[in-house]
Amino acid sequence: MNYLFVEYPKCSTCQKAKKWLEENGVAYTSRHIVENNPTAEELKEWIKRSGLPLRRFFKTSGMLYREMGLKDKLPEMTEEEQIALLATNGMLVKRPLLVGEHLVLTGFREADWQQAKDEVVTKKCNCRWKNCVRHGDCDACIDHHKKSEKYPQPFCKRKK
Repeated sequence: MNYLFVEYPKCSTCQKAKKWLEENGVAYTSRHIVENNPTAEELKEWIKRSGLPLRRFFKTSGMLYREMGLKDKLPEMTEEEQIALLATNGMLVKRPLLVGEHLVLTGFREADWQQAKDEVVTKKCNCRWKNCVRHGDCDACIDHHKKSEKYPQPFCKRKK
């Protein structure tokens, strides 16, 4: 599975998250949050998929959030108005975002990302060899193992 990684490249938290993705063999496509801001439609879908409250998608520690006085304004706005506001400027959106078929994570807390990765692996992959760097993405795992002389087939595809 290839995830969408929505980031601001200068952000140190985004840099840590990107390093974690690479170290854990998670395939992703990077998207600059300012140059290609999430649309209102994307945000609606991601909020729904994440199960998180809308406020978790706002970067409450950001300068723009504070300059606009959103702490006081958001409670008076409808959900539609808040989503429309988020879609106007990527600097208002909590980052990084990791978007997958079954999950959306906001911000980077390594323990949360590891737990989500483990849950996706458990649900989606019948490969049981968790030491494989491609574990959790069977297609990538198979491609990876094709190049290996010692283990040309991943654990999940070997004959018993």
